[in-house]
Amino acid sequence: MRRPDGSFTFHVMDSSENLWRRFALGLLWRGGVGLDLSRIRWDFDPVERHAALVDRATRDMAALEKGAKVNVDEGRQVGHYWLRAPELADTPETRHAIEATIAKVKSFAARVHSGALRPERAARFESLLVIGIGGSALGPQLAADALGSKDDKLRPRFFDNTDPDGIDRTLGEIARERDGLDQTLTVVISKSGGTKETRNGMLETQAAYRRAGLNFARHAVAVTGETGSSLAEVAAKESWIERFPMWDWVGGRTSITAAVGLLPLALQGVDTDELLRGAREMDAATRDPDGRKNPAMLLALAWYHATDGRGAKDMVILPYKDRLLLLSRYLQQLIMESLGKEKDLAGNVVHQGIAVYGNKGSTDQHAYVQQLREGVPNFFATFIEVLSDREGESMEVEPGVTSGDFLLGFLLGTRAALFEKGRDSITITIPAVTPRTLGALIALYERAVGLYASFVGINAYHQPGVEAGKKAAGRVIELQLKAVESLRKVAGRSSTAAQVAEAVGAPGEVETIHKVLEHLAANHRGVVKSTGDGPATHTYSWKA
Repeated sequence: MRRPDGSFTFHVMDSSENLWRRFALGLLWRGGVGLDLSRIRWDFDPVERHAALVDRATRDMAALEKGAKVNVDEGRQVGHYWLRAPELADTPETRHAIEATIAKVKSFAARVHSGALRPERAARFESLLVIGIGGSALGPQLAADALGSKDDKLRPRFFDNTDPDGIDRTLGEIARERDGLDQTLTVVISKSGGTKETRNGMLETQAAYRRAGLNFARHAVAVTGETGSSLAEVAAKESWIERFPMWDWVGGRTSITAAVGLLPLALQGVDTDELLRGAREMDAATRDPDGRKNPAMLLALAWYHATDGRGAKDMVILPYKDRLLLLSRYLQQLIMESLGKEKDLAGNVVHQGIAVYGNKGSTDQHAYVQQLREGVPNFFATFIEVLSDREGESMEVEPGVTSGDFLLGFLLGTRAALFEKGRDSITITIPAVTPRTLGALIALYERAVGLYASFVGINAYHQPGVEAGKKAAGRVIELQLKAVESLRKVAGRSSTAAQVAEAVGAPGEVETIHKVLEHLAANHRGVVKSTGDGPATHTYSWKA
């Protein structure tokens, strides 16, 4: 029987009858979310088996929430849990900063919606452009798509890359609206202001406003660091409409309940108090020291078991709701950037991580479920079930059957088909997609990531691999500028990539020079290409 306190009860599975009992006894509802681990093939009580890991993770999480600098590499605290419970912040100053920012977000959105804050030459703002990348875009994008409706006060769009064609497509969509950029408020999100993709999007947007005869500053808001941020300096110098803070104790991938996520949502017209409430309620549930009543602890234990604690299997996220299409992308960053680490806390090379991918159901019945069921068994699945089909009643597409009935049928059918072939799965259920349930889902996964990281002894809150990629990209730009200057000096004379690389003092980086010159030639940037027998014999010259 289920424990009187409603906690998880492990039941060994040895028949279809016991599979039902395993589900009925083990289903855990906390924080408005249902967690079903009955299709994880473990033959032991995970909380009992891994009691030492559970105890350590509980202590680690408690220390984190009290303000310990658990991001040891960067000497930083990790305080995203304080964002929805400011009273838990480590200092009164931090609590006040969080509360003041939440109030400021709501006040600013109300002023925009009422027309008290208006654009340069229109009565009010009608659309929203958010410029950011990674955690500064994925969280707001997920929330905007999941919670958007025809009644959105500002229609959101995003620049989340430095792809010129993508920028042009989004600007084109805005231009096709009745008043285009005239009624568009732009929010630029970057903690340091030094993120090149975001900087590029901002500069491209400034140019678009200028072409439209508009003053960008009259339409611009910054979400950025309060000290040492080049974006803050630009916003102050140009007198942007407003600035909102980003703190160094909140990582981008856990910033959806900071101004990063709250401001775009409030401007869209979403009830941000409900998002924070859902996250706060789930935080309380996942703070429970009893592992059998803690959904994040159980979820992290399921990951640990399914992957052998070393990423031996991938995580496939299958949300059966169009509104949660971006959930797999959001979780991909949250989990892979947090857990994908070369070294553990002791400095040992461990190459940890869990690969995450996914798509929405039932699209996957017609995509990669074939391989999931019969191909390489190198994954475990997570089904996201939403009980409510839609607002209002549904028509019947067959006698007694609606479209939503089919959606549930595909979920349960796929779950059963995978289990028959020995493929493990987790099912997470929410009543409906609302700000409150989305906040709860986000908080559940944030906590599970932190607990799993404690299990395997890694720092979940830094991202040295990302920084390495940024530095490498900077080196490519440096080589491009040198290559162009080299060709300019010998204008009219053709050179191979190897000759250019030698001329700029980078003989070991011929391939990079080749790629740079190919790109410049393809975009008519002053470099002319003469085709040879292959990359080694192609030549390039500068067209004055």
